[in-house]
Amino acid sequence: MILGACLKNKHTLPLMQIKPRTNPAPSTAALPKHVTIARHMNPETYVQEKAAASGSSFYYAFLFLPANRRAAITAFYAFCREVDDVVDEVQDVGVAAQKLAWWQQEVAQAFGGQPSHPVTLALMPHVAEFGIEQRHLQAVIEGCQMDLEQTRYLDFAGLQRYCHLVAGVVGEVAARIFGQTDPATTAYAHKLGLAFQLTNIIRDVGEDAMRGRIYLPISELQQFDVKAHEITKREYSDRFTALMRFQAQRAHQLYDEALALLPAADRRTQKPGLMMASIYRTLLREIEAGQFQVLHQRIALTPLRKLWLAWKMQALGRM
Repeated sequence: MILGACLKNKHTLPLMQIKPRTNPAPSTAALPKHVTIARHMNPETYVQEKAAASGSSFYYAFLFLPANRRAAITAFYAFCREVDDVVDEVQDVGVAAQKLAWWQQEVAQAFGGQPSHPVTLALMPHVAEFGIEQRHLQAVIEGCQMDLEQTRYLDFAGLQRYCHLVAGVVGEVAARIFGQTDPATTAYAHKLGLAFQLTNIIRDVGEDAMRGRIYLPISELQQFDVKAHEITKREYSDRFTALMRFQAQRAHQLYDEALALLPAADRRTQKPGLMMASIYRTLLREIEAGQFQVLHQRIALTPLRKLWLAWKMQALGRM
């Protein structure tokens, strides 16, 4: 469950207009059967549609970026979606592992000058300009591999490792694309990514349990005397509410810590991340207001509300 990539819903959003390059769509001859490619699309169109179709909150932060940064973050986001979809949509763990191994090889080849997938073809022109490194993409894949190999976490320290790979690293790359000038902004991006991912985990407890995954640490379930079978059976209780309130309080603390870490020199460049913070934190408050009724439903903000929150941050600088 990658940050942003996991924010999928039924809304299909209008495409962001990024002027495509004129290079033709790549041949599918060298690609394995599991790599689906629309031959009529060039790479830029492919990643735009991948991003827009997700309905992700990330989309609203992209809208206000200059064209070159918007193209880069869209391609990177599409990469995250591709590898996350392997975990979420492929039922056979062995097949999913093979697909992730293919992506590891594709990333290595792309940074060696031989991308073959529309996503890497769209992303590679931006890696030098924005300091995107191979280790960033490989870390995201590693996080997805953890999803295949591990469905429970003993304690929060273990969960943090997973969150760093699928959210902290994503935040680091996003901060660079947005225009980071101060190295200290990386710590802010990691902390904010962790806050985002914990918000996702809170929102998706029921949905993830149906997939056989419970991200809430075992030690914390024990602390609040909540049994795993109660979550999988969608059984609410005062104990479950207390557990989720504990998770939400920690997420709020991480938001506060992240914002305190953002250097003043980068507050303007990092507005897209602040838009995301506004959207995610509003969602968290909605979940809290609804008494954490997350086992049987996925609570979401409407597209119009997300757009309003993003615009308010862009225009007024307020969450």
